[in-house]
Order: sequence, then C-alpha cells, then structure tokens
Amino acid sequence: MQAHGHGARSQTPGEFGGVGRYLGVFRYSGRALDLVWTTSRGLTVAFAVMTVVAGLLPTAIAFVGKLIVDAVLLASETGSQEHLEAAIWAVVYEAGLVVAMAGAQRALSVCESLLRVRLGQRVNVMILEKALSLSLAQFEDSEFYDKMTRARREASARPLSLVKRTFGSMQNTISLLASGGLLLSFSPWAALILAIAGVPAFIAETKFSGEAFRLFRWRAPETRMQAYLESVIARDHNAKEVQIFGLGNLFLGRYRDIFRKIYAEDRNLTLRRGVWGFVLGLLSTLAFYGTYGWIVLATAAGVITIGAMTMYLLLFKQGQAAFSSLLTAIGKMYEDNLYLSNLYEFLEQPSPTFAGDATSGPNPGDGVRFEDVTFFYPGADTPSLRNVNLHLRPGQKLALVGENGSGKTTLVKLLARLYEPSQGRVTLDGRDLREWNVDALRRRVGVIFQDFVRFQLLVGENIGVGDVDNINDEGEWQRAGELGMSHPFIEKMTKGYNTQLGRWFKGGRELSGGQWQKIALSRAFMRRGADILVLDEPTSAMDAEAESLIFEHFGEATKDQMAIFISHRFSTVRMADEIVVLRAGKVIEQGSHEDLMQMQGQYAHLFNLQAQGYR
Repeated sequence: MQAHGHGARSQTPGEFGGVGRYLGVFRYSGRALDLVWTTSRGLTVAFAVMTVVAGLLPTAIAFVGKLIVDAVLLASETGSQEHLEAAIWAVVYEAGLVVAMAGAQRALSVCESLLRVRLGQRVNVMILEKALSLSLAQFEDSEFYDKMTRARREASARPLSLVKRTFGSMQNTISLLASGGLLLSFSPWAALILAIAGVPAFIAETKFSGEAFRLFRWRAPETRMQAYLESVIARDHNAKEVQIFGLGNLFLGRYRDIFRKIYAEDRNLTLRRGVWGFVLGLLSTLAFYGTYGWIVLATAAGVITIGAMTMYLLLFKQGQAAFSSLLTAIGKMYEDNLYLSNLYEFLEQPSPTFAGDATSGPNPGDGVRFEDVTFFYPGADTPSLRNVNLHLRPGQKLALVGENGSGKTTLVKLLARLYEPSQGRVTLDGRDLREWNVDALRRRVGVIFQDFVRFQLLVGENIGVGDVDNINDEGEWQRAGELGMSHPFIEKMTKGYNTQLGRWFKGGRELSGGQWQKIALSRAFMRRGADILVLDEPTSAMDAEAESLIFEHFGEATKDQMAIFISHRFSTVRMADEIVVLRAGKVIEQGSHEDLMQMQGQYAHLFNLQAQGYR
C-alpha cells in the first residue's frame, strides 16, 4: 500500500483569479450532466423535452393574447360575426396553450422528483464506495473527515440542482429569444434594455454565492462537532454516562454556542444579500416601467395597436423575468458547482494501492516475523514501534504486555496490513506482507480488537461478519459460537441466533460487556482458513474466573494455530509460550513466563505488583 502524504494543497473553488474564478468552477457542470444522464436516460430526455416546451409556450400565449385583443376590438367596431368567431377561437387556443403549459410544468416537477430520489441514492452510494476504498490512515486523519463531511452535506442534491438550473437556463433562453425576437419588431432598444437590466443583480448573486460557499468550507470542523455532540446526547450507549456525570447541559451549551456562531455569520450574509438584492432589483423594476410608459405612449400615438401593446408589455415582462431567471440560474449554477467541487474533491482522493498478488509464501512453516520494524503514524514525530524483531511459529502463542501506548495494537495493525512499516518488514511464510494479495492475507488472519464493533444485527450475523462469505450460514454460527463460548447463553434466548441485538430496532436485546466479548471471540473463529488469531484485550469485561476459563479453552481450540493476544492480566499472560514486553514502542523483554520471572525485570515487577492485589 502506497503511503500518501498531504502533498500540495489542491486548489479550492473561490481561489481562481479574475474571470477564471467564475468560469473555472463550471468544469463540474459537464460531470453533473453526465451523472444525471447515466442515472436515468429516460427521465433526463423527458426533462429536456418538457423544458423546451415550457420555454416556447409563454411566448405563444402572449402572441395569442394579442390576437384576442385585436379580434375583440375589430368585432366591437364592425359587429362582424367573422371577427367575433376569430376572437372566440383565439380564446380556445390560449386555453389549450395554458393547459399545455400546466402539463409541461407538472411533467417537469414529476421528472425532478423521480430524478432527485434516484440521483441522491446514487451519489450517496458513490461516497460510501469511496469510503470503503480508503485506508485506515485516511480514516484517522481529521482532514479526511472534513472532506467527507463536506461531500455528504448537500452533495447528493447539488447535481440535480445543477442540471435543473441548466435545463431552466435553456428554458429561459428559449423564452428570451422568442420574446426578444418579437420585441425587436417594436424597437431594438427595448430588447437591449431587457438584457442590461438584470446584470447588476446577477453580479451580486454570484458574489454572495461564493461567500456562502467559503463559509460552508470553513465550517466543516464545527458542523462535525455539532453532529458529534448531538450523537453524544441522543445515542443510547452514551446515555448512562451523560446522565450520571450530568454532562447534558455542558454538551447542549457547546452545541448552542456553535449554532450561535454559525447563525451570526449566516445572518450577516443573509442581510447583506437581501439588501443588495433589493437595491439592484429596483433597476429591473425601473427598466420595466420605463419601457411600459414608452409602449403606452407609442400606443396612444397610434404607432401600434392596443393588442400589440398588450403583447409587447407581456413579452417585456416575460422576457425580463426570463432574463433575470437566467442570470440568477447562472449564479446558482456557480454555487452548485462550488458544492460539487466538494463531492469530487472527496471522490478523487487517492485510494491505497495494494501491489502484491501472492497467495502463498516460499516457506509455509516459517510463521510470522517482524524484522527490524519501525513505524510512524502519519504526521507523528516519534515512532510508535522502534526496531521491533519478533518470530511467531505455527502453533505458538504469543502474549504482548505493556502500558497503554506502548505499541501493542499498532503491531497488530501492521500484521493485518492496515498499515505498512515505515522501516523494516513483516513476513508471513517467508514472504513480505507487501507482496501478498491483501484479501488472501486477511483470510489468514482473524482479529478482534478491544474496541470491536457491536453491530445492530442478529446474534448470528454479529458472529458471521467474521467471515462475510458465510455470514448467513447458521451451522457456522453455532460452530463459531461453541468455540468462542457464546453458545451457552445464545441458546437460552427465545430466538437463539436469530435474536436482534442492540436497542436501535424493535425487539432488540442488549448484552452484558462479557457476553459481547464472547460474541466477538466467536467472530474470530468464523474463519476456518485463519491460522493466525489476534485478540486485543478480548476478556477485559469478564471476571477473573471467566477469563481463565476462556484462555484455557482458547489454548485448546487453537493448538494448531498461531495466536497473539494482548492482556493486562498477568494470570492469563503466563499461559503464552512467549511473552513480549513493550515500552514506548521498543521490545525491552522477551521470553517465557519462567524466563522473565528469573530476569527480575519489568515483567516480574508488574507481575508481582498485580499479584499483591489478590493476596
């Protein structure tokens, strides 16, 4: 797996200079259109067709309105039946066009609703698929969480919003061209005024959209903290300590403080956006009524008919609305592109590459070796492991002992290839782990970490996740349950292995800490092909008698397998074939229990210190 540093900071939207600042960000428009197109071609085509229809109909309605007014005036002047029938038929035509317009708008709404659901699902799946492809190092990086938070917030709605605005822009452009074409017959100046009036509002909208986006990016840590505080207050497994320690008001106060800070920034932006929008919107109003007066004077002078006056006024109003909507849509498209940049910034993060393809080693009896291994966590100045050398042979049991932070769990992460050594190498069967196919390697290793996941699933599924290929095999559930010593209490449950665990779903049952650890231990036994079992504090929630029984049983159940276990209880550690004592990432003592006791070093000191507590 290749190591990835932060590298050069990618250019973020809003950092473009001059015209490039506004145009460069539109590079995501094509990708959004492609995303919507591949989500549903049929709906996208229907959306486009209805957009064109909805763009043409307003001008057609205005033109028919002119015919109605002129026909009515002629009928009243001449009393001609022909002119009266022409007026009535024009009314019928307009009614048909209005019905068609309503149908087109309704069809657009239906297409949008269906696309929103399908596109939202697809974008969320893309985000989750990307998350599954990333390394543990990326998950442990706060910047990664900021990127994922920004990607998940609004990103599922923005592609459709962008496409909707694109189609809306097409509709407004069609309406504008049709209205402008007819206005040219009155005066080219009227068409020019129509075009110029909406520009100031567009510039202001684009400016404030950029500011709103920059606020959004800066707030990622605060919004994550808000979400975290909300989960601490409202989640079931936090409720005990929140209530006992009286943490509710403290966390709720911090939640409110973050909101007040965010709200103050939003309020200032909203007020400035509203004031400037009103002031610049007055220009459009003045332009409309100035042109209105001009058309009225032209009608009074007999230059145009009353019907033409009605049409031109309606066309100018429609054209002004279309042009204003077009410019606003472009500003909003700019904003949508900014938010989409978050989605693609996350999706384009480099995923770890596993170059190895080996499925076996040249020396199957060699077991596991750590050869002069040193490891730095990303961004750390001091190593978590320093020049570690270990050898675990087939059938051997190895115990890791040391204070918290001494590197025990880090060593396990390297063995499972969640990380790779900064220096040195780890081998299995004589082959460097970096040369192994990662899936083949992980099938050989069964790991249960101290902070194992308590899935809100059935009992059997909680065990079955240890081997996803057999997650629904009830026979394997029971076999693993018996090996992990969870079967006795599971069979007493009403639904046995089909009992729902956790309180999130109806009928769910909660287990004690010790029972959960037996479930996790059973999970480790699901993999029949695993010849390396790693248990990180597997019995911390059990009493001493239960722990002793577990380890005795574990030793018998894994007599042909390599096993590494981490424990702070020396009464169980002494059962291991070899004990390794770690301090600050270095191996300071190594040997059997008897050997280490004779050395009278750190292990003997800790063993005697703990033993005094039982005297």
